[in-house]
Amino acid sequence: MEALIPDYKDEKPLTAVMEDYLEIIFTLSREKRIVRVRDIAKRLGVKMPTVTSMLKVLNDRGLIAYEKYEFLDLTDKGLSIGREINRRHRVLRNFLTDILKINIERSDEEACKMEHGISHFTLDRLVKFLEFIQDCSLSGSSLIDNFGEYILSEKRSEEI
Repeated sequence: MEALIPDYKDEKPLTAVMEDYLEIIFTLSREKRIVRVRDIAKRLGVKMPTVTSMLKVLNDRGLIAYEKYEFLDLTDKGLSIGREINRRHRVLRNFLTDILKINIERSDEEACKMEHGISHFTLDRLVKFLEFIQDCSLSGSSLIDNFGEYILSEKRSEEI
């Protein structure tokens, strides 16, 4: 398996939990002007001391700028990683919902699990495939629509 995002030599790879925190901080910073510990705790469904503990780890690794009882910001390195994890999540979720016709809630959960292990190469190839299948004049949206109809008919046959 390729190194997790991005490849910083001489550093331990980020854990999936660290990546989740960076993605949530990235997302919250886009939604709100200020990111607070309680916002992260609410989004993750964890207690504030748990968040504070992880923020110290991320701060020590130079991924965020944080001091206890203050607001926090992503560093350039943290922003880069948060943006990439968010991109992975969106691509995977869109593939699951738009192509495989999986409902949005399940797609979101599955994308969150998958985003941590997929390599840059595979994600880029998936993006190219999605572009191809959506733009291809030979199949295009009719192929995607036909797959959706196939899934619906399969569900109906399972119910009988």
